[in-house]
Amino acid sequence: MRAALCALPDPKSPVLIEGYASLFGVADTVGDVVRAGAFARSLRGGGVPMLLQHKNGVIAGRWVRMIEDGRGLYVRGLIESAGAKALALAGGLDGLSIGFRPRVWTPRVEQGRVLADVELVEVSLVAEPMHRQARFKVV
Repeated sequence: MRAALCALPDPKSPVLIEGYASLFGVADTVGDVVRAGAFARSLRGGGVPMLLQHKNGVIAGRWVRMIEDGRGLYVRGLIESAGAKALALAGGLDGLSIGFRPRVWTPRVEQGRVLADVELVEVSLVAEPMHRQARFKVV
């Protein structure tokens, strides 16, 4: 029996990914809960960089779509950095994490905050996201 051969992606071609960078109504590891609509103002403002592990200036690629839907902040993007592509394709990198500044929030009784409006600064590809369900998949 012969094993099927898989063509390796062209190292110069970007890798298309999609997933949720934030989920509404679900606490992250520090107790923050994002409300639906929290990203609306930021999304009207324009492009948000795709970073690697929240490192300033370490651009992993670019986001081609960012929307709020009924579940959370859905993102679709192209990983263009060779290092980030290698990590994503090897399975060592599949998390998403938002970098933000809170605009309107209230404290939660348990811990953390309820975030009603945030300034979205960046969305990073990370190995360990603060929100365990914030993941991407290679399309």
